[in-house]
Amino acid sequence: MLKLYVDADSCPKNLRQVVLRAIMRKNLISFFVADRRLKDIEIAYQEHTSELRKAAKEAGEIDEMALRAIRSPISMVIVKPGMDSADDWIVENASLPALAITHDIPLASRLVEKGLIVLDDRGKTYTRENMAQRLSVRNAMTEFREMGLFAEKHERMGNKQIKAFSDAFDSLLTAMLKQ
Repeated sequence: MLKLYVDADSCPKNLRQVVLRAIMRKNLISFFVADRRLKDIEIAYQEHTSELRKAAKEAGEIDEMALRAIRSPISMVIVKPGMDSADDWIVENASLPALAITHDIPLASRLVEKGLIVLDDRGKTYTRENMAQRLSVRNAMTEFREMGLFAEKHERMGNKQIKAFSDAFDSLLTAMLKQ
């Protein structure tokens, strides 16, 4: 069964909402990994659990114990604070078939090595075919910044970027679920 791994530390809240809606709609196993609690994930878990229980109750007779056992497949994984602790958890625990979402290119590279498909927060997909090139560009830009030759400028997350991510996420998810 397809699983989603989200580097929740690097995923903006508005994009997490896009992902959460899809997870709830398709009832997907998901892991949001961060070094702190994220209220939006906890609320989505509670709402989804409630919806699943309500649907089971409406579908037919179910005893109270079985009803209480029904839980959302949304997981909030809280790791110890520290450099790469969320990344390490994702790499160590990710299993195929899976889709990962992260802005962190070194993490994306590690996940692609494991066979995962990775989507960044701008809707770009990383695979074995394009990861080496993307990682080398990232490393070169890091060197330029360290030498003072280049100042990194991030484009603000606006409606255009949210739509690009949403469209890419939906297309990728649909294709992976058909497999």
